[in-house]
Amino acid sequence: MLLTFFFLMFFVTPSTSIDSFGMNQSIRDGETLVSAGGSFVVGFFSPGTSTNRYLGVFYKDASGNQTVMWVANREKPLQNKSGILKFNENGTLQLFSGTTNTSVWSSNISTKDLNSNSSTAQLLDSGNLIVKSSDDGSKILWQSFDFPGDVLMPGMKIGLNLVTGLDRYLSTWKSADDPARGDYSIKFDPRGYPQIIQMKGVVLNAREGSWNGLYFTGYPYLVQNNMFRRDFFFNGEEMYYKSEILDGSTFRINRMMPSGIWQTTTWTGQGRGQVKTTTSGGLEDCDNFAFCGSNSVCNMVDNDAACECLKGYVPKFPEQWNVSHWSNGCVRKTASKCDITDGFSKYINMKLPDTSSSWFDKTMNLEECQRSCLKNCSCTAYANLDIRNGGTGCLLWFNHLVDMRQFNQRGQDLFIKVPNSELANEHGNMKKKKNVAIVVAGVIIFGLIICASIVLIKYPGLARNIWKNKQRQVDVDLPIFDFSVLAKATDNFSSNKKLGEGGFGPVYK
Repeated sequence: MLLTFFFLMFFVTPSTSIDSFGMNQSIRDGETLVSAGGSFVVGFFSPGTSTNRYLGVFYKDASGNQTVMWVANREKPLQNKSGILKFNENGTLQLFSGTTNTSVWSSNISTKDLNSNSSTAQLLDSGNLIVKSSDDGSKILWQSFDFPGDVLMPGMKIGLNLVTGLDRYLSTWKSADDPARGDYSIKFDPRGYPQIIQMKGVVLNAREGSWNGLYFTGYPYLVQNNMFRRDFFFNGEEMYYKSEILDGSTFRINRMMPSGIWQTTTWTGQGRGQVKTTTSGGLEDCDNFAFCGSNSVCNMVDNDAACECLKGYVPKFPEQWNVSHWSNGCVRKTASKCDITDGFSKYINMKLPDTSSSWFDKTMNLEECQRSCLKNCSCTAYANLDIRNGGTGCLLWFNHLVDMRQFNQRGQDLFIKVPNSELANEHGNMKKKKNVAIVVAGVIIFGLIICASIVLIKYPGLARNIWKNKQRQVDVDLPIFDFSVLAKATDNFSSNKKLGEGGFGPVYK
């Protein structure tokens, strides 16, 4: 049902199978562009029960079903079938209403990049609709992949161009009938160390976390495999995430549904005719941003969330904490004295805290990272930036730690700064437990000795019987040979059979 939600009816019959057009050419409602490989189509459609018309890019499977990948005029629908896609006189790709002769969508190419009468539109086999210069076919002036809708496609980037300010992010449809921007969006937060966040309107709703070389720390089970490669790229000019398909017989997309949940659709098999759609179960309580407040860790226990203060912290409002109202989080048990002899408590399998106020260094090792945290009074935690090959880089947090979760497996190591007094208490408790274990073991051993003594005193014959049985066992294990057998085995104790001589006499083979 969810899959057919995006299998739309088309009222178009391609007149020709072309993948590009240039100046003084157009695509009208009822005509299409088809990529060279035949898997992608550009054309007009009406979603769901709506009669509005939109220009979109679709994936066409072996059965002929077409699934929406991208919509051009999602905010400005056409009211009838008069739509025309063509270039204006400056070489900008525009969608016109043939009824009013007004533009409802434009590729917004910078005029400095344009050269009149030199633009060409082409639909690539990746599903990317591009505008390129006819004079230089390798120069892309505009591409649909730079303006994602609700679908993350292979090769499509999510992230920021720090030079131009271009922000590539996903946003849901309002409904099955309306592709206009809905309530939810997925984007990069560039503050501190970059991380992917989910917004509901203008409110931070959830956090996928920062990239650690293998996965985003909020989703440690989404790791690399032989079919898909996932990469995060970050330098002074760009920060972005993208995925690639390594198996050419497979095509897969991730769609953000109007409700904010994820739907994954995979096409496999001969001509990619086999379709499988899975839908996430939505956010768990621990996925909701800052569910446990600050300085606390969220755990899922039997599908229910439970919050626990970090070592050295106590609930800010104990009376609320005791009735599972955790949103106010935890505060330090004792004020920090900025003591460089403070230590760290290691947490494993963690979703790292919110990195929007963090500091990072790509060259430090973990020991240098620890020393940097100790020297800074405000530093509260540290971790490796990249966990590959034993770990590299340094990530530091300051003041409050927010939105942490501990998984049953995988996840990342996180080191929390703990005051000396707490470390002493922790070591003292461990020593007490060790001493208690020694005392208990001693009492048990002493008790066994007393019990054995009483039994032997009361039943003196029991010890003799035990000794005799043991002696019989020794006799069985060590058989006695006749002298004649030994003489024959050693050729009558021949010197040729002699191995050597020890304190008890000669030894024969």
